[in-house]
Amino acid sequence: MADKIIISCAITGSIHTPSMSPHLPVTPAEIAQSALEAAAAGAAIVHLHARNPEDGRPDQSPEAFEPFLRVIKQSSDVVVNLTTGGSPYMPVEERVRPAAVWRPEIASLNMGSMNFGLFPLLKRFKTFKHAWEPAMLEGSHDLVFRNSFKDIRFALETLNPGGARYEFECYDTSHLYNLHYFWREGLVQAPLFIQTCFGLLGGIGAHPEDVMHMKRTADRLFGADYRWSVLAAGRNQMPVAAMAASMGGHVRVGLEDSLWLGAGELAPSNAAQVAKVRQIIEGLGLDVATPAEARDILALKGGDNVGF
Repeated sequence: MADKIIISCAITGSIHTPSMSPHLPVTPAEIAQSALEAAAAGAAIVHLHARNPEDGRPDQSPEAFEPFLRVIKQSSDVVVNLTTGGSPYMPVEERVRPAAVWRPEIASLNMGSMNFGLFPLLKRFKTFKHAWEPAMLEGSHDLVFRNSFKDIRFALETLNPGGARYEFECYDTSHLYNLHYFWREGLVQAPLFIQTCFGLLGGIGAHPEDVMHMKRTADRLFGADYRWSVLAAGRNQMPVAAMAASMGGHVRVGLEDSLWLGAGELAPSNAAQVAKVRQIIEGLGLDVATPAEARDILALKGGDNVGF
């Protein structure tokens, strides 16, 4: 599996709002279709949030996930990864509920508290369809995305009994050390799927030296007991993915992380981003992992053992 690169695709997220792109999936039907298209393009994992179909605001009720989970499960063997990040404005108890109910193979898990600055998007986007959109972005001037040790322990103790493994989202070096603590405590098991996240205001930057610093730190802390992946926000998405793939790392793309396919060009779909990063990976002489191979690489419980 040394040359197999896992592509994850984050389909909609909670950061970008409907007014920013007509291609952002909002309704359950749009989310399901976009996830299946991404899987067909080569994504082994789809990372899922839910939204209110009327106005696109983040919705972390388990009921909001059910329609698209069942469609995806019936139509594809893609690995489903459910968010426990939800929205940074939500408490952890609300954020964890969908994964607790639906028992996915993977759940995302943020590994530390951080400032979460979304307000720079107000410089690019001036017109909004819904009042909640600019209010959410403006509110991030004073937003701390809380992921305390107590919060992380709560998520792990809630989800571990269901056999979930985790996409550990690490936005800075300290988050790697937080994960190391929980690993040593025995609350998480190897192989650890570590998603190092770059370019969001409040976290580490997206310079190649930042990428290498996170990789070196993870190597020192976890050795052979982890699988490395990257995501990067906005225009940094593809350059960071290319850098990581050239080093044998796994990659995440998707409209949650970037609305763009190139400079000034909105991505027409999640599948378009998957196709682009797949071209990069295969251009390096590497192979894209299938869902079955991703399950093997990450030691997942299998699609027959989920709750949907």
